[in-house]
Amino acid sequence: MSATITFEDFSKIDLRVGTIIEVKAFPKAHKPAYQLSIDFGDLGVKKTSAQITTLYSKEDLLGKQIVANINFAEKQIANFMSQCLIVGAVDSDKVILLSPEDKVPNGTAVR
Repeated sequence: MSATITFEDFSKIDLRVGTIIEVKAFPKAHKPAYQLSIDFGDLGVKKTSAQITTLYSKEDLLGKQIVANINFAEKQIANFMSQCLIVGAVDSDKVILLSPEDKVPNGTAVR
């Protein structure tokens, strides 16, 4: 278990629902990954890299709603700037994406 945090610490994390609108192969990544563009509604489109090629094809991801931290500091991965961090459950070496059970508006906050 990680260190205990306060509610104030947790409230700094901006988790939002977005829809994946573009999926590209990312051959320059160290481990197999995709480059994703995600629509967060009024908050705009953000890009990220995700090592989720084991369980998800490009077709599986296109149009899928996911949960992501959108106020994560940008991070350069190879020649690509990641602007958000997708949230998933990690089981061994697999990442299972978290997503709402029902469709919600892009940009909806997760609390």
